[in-house]
Amino acid sequence: MAESKKSVPDVIELPVEEKLRALYKLQRINSEIDKIRTLRGELPLEVQDLEDEIAGLQTRIDKFQEEVKSLETSAGAKKSEISAAKDHIKKYKEQQNNVRNNREFDSLSKEIEYQTLEIELCEKRIKEFHVLVKEKADLIEESKKKLEERKNDLESKKGELEEITSDTQKEEEVLVSSRLEYEKMIEERLLTAYKKIRKNARNGLAVVSVERDACGGCFNQIPPQRQLDIRSRKKIIVCEYCGRILVDKDIVDEEK
Repeated sequence: MAESKKSVPDVIELPVEEKLRALYKLQRINSEIDKIRTLRGELPLEVQDLEDEIAGLQTRIDKFQEEVKSLETSAGAKKSEISAAKDHIKKYKEQQNNVRNNREFDSLSKEIEYQTLEIELCEKRIKEFHVLVKEKADLIEESKKKLEERKNDLESKKGELEEITSDTQKEEEVLVSSRLEYEKMIEERLLTAYKKIRKNARNGLAVVSVERDACGGCFNQIPPQRQLDIRSRKKIIVCEYCGRILVDKDIVDEEK
């Protein structure tokens, strides 16, 4: 007994004229979406750039603050060394009062001299640390001021973007939904070609009409016979100069 096969419905292919209409409508929808996104302009990128700069400034401030802490810790360690050196000097001076000969006295004098040099070196290092701390503090202050300015800029740009987005969001959502519907009507191969042309075309125009015997995209003249072929709507015809898909003016007028 032969196995029964489930019938798979054939994909209904639109007539060329309907494909052209669908492509033209799709182009109009994409152009409207482009207008909305142009209205938003570079704002989303500007917002992102400001957010990145703010994050970078905060990281810089945190780094400087860590360096200040490290310098202050080092300065504190040098102060402890000075205190220890002073204790040694005091001890050596007391020992000098009880020496038995000049040799012991000279030896203690050298120790005192060494500890004195250590104190001077530590004091020099502490001064260097203080200079560095001051430099870092100035950089922190400068970075904080810049950070505050950038935060204000970000707040302003976000407000501007939110205002534009709220005004256009619903309209864009409707257009995007319509775009998906028309894309479903167009076969994959033709839709891929349309998207490729649109990506490379000026102003995103992949479908244009014949205007005054010329391509509406590149404005090169179209031969009379080719214009007849376009008006017959029997096949997809592209401009031999710019590669855009051509439709006759009547389709444009009918779709207005």
